[in-house]
Amino acid sequence: MKSFLTLTGLVALALLTGCVNGPVGRSTYNVVAYKPKNPSDVRIKVSLSNRAVYVLEGNTPLLVTACAIGKATNPTPTGSYHISGKIPNKRSGEYGFSVNGDSIHPAKASEASGHYVGFPMAWWSEFTPGYGFHEGAVWPIPRTHGCIRLHHNVAPKFYVLAKVGTPVNIAQTQPEDATIGKDLKRPQDYADPDPAPAILISDRAFSKPTEPLLVDRP
Repeated sequence: MKSFLTLTGLVALALLTGCVNGPVGRSTYNVVAYKPKNPSDVRIKVSLSNRAVYVLEGNTPLLVTACAIGKATNPTPTGSYHISGKIPNKRSGEYGFSVNGDSIHPAKASEASGHYVGFPMAWWSEFTPGYGFHEGAVWPIPRTHGCIRLHHNVAPKFYVLAKVGTPVNIAQTQPEDATIGKDLKRPQDYADPDPAPAILISDRAFSKPTEPLLVDRP
């Protein structure tokens, strides 16, 4: 779910997804996510300069992961927010595909000549209207249309930790950059082969986790 956009130009606007000693691909990248003792104390911090998401319970890290952020022309907004809505199998209402029988072409919703199907944005957690966290390729450069993409294996873990009302702070830097974010693992899923358009317009674009998402803190 990544360079298909680079091939089309249009879908690149729609795509909103480590390893300390080197990047890894989609299937091998994973991070541990811990169960909170008090979900009401969970908060989310995003560092744009470090391209990192920190999910904390008080000062205790529950999930630390690399992310993709908005490009210069469509930056990720900074400030303090709250998770305002969640949709596990969301599709974009702006960018996706025009479908005419077996013919599937990238298209904006406003320009689709056939049946429009939005690009998949699984595990959507909105923090301000039109912007949210969701599954997508984690590029090493600012790449999204303003949303924050999380790796395929990490997005469902974030989704269960982020409740409606959970505070979100997005800034250029965070204090955690110098500690838990210093040697952040980073995936290379952006280099993985593109899914076929026929998959992206079907329910197969959304997968259910096959393992427990959260583990007990040691």
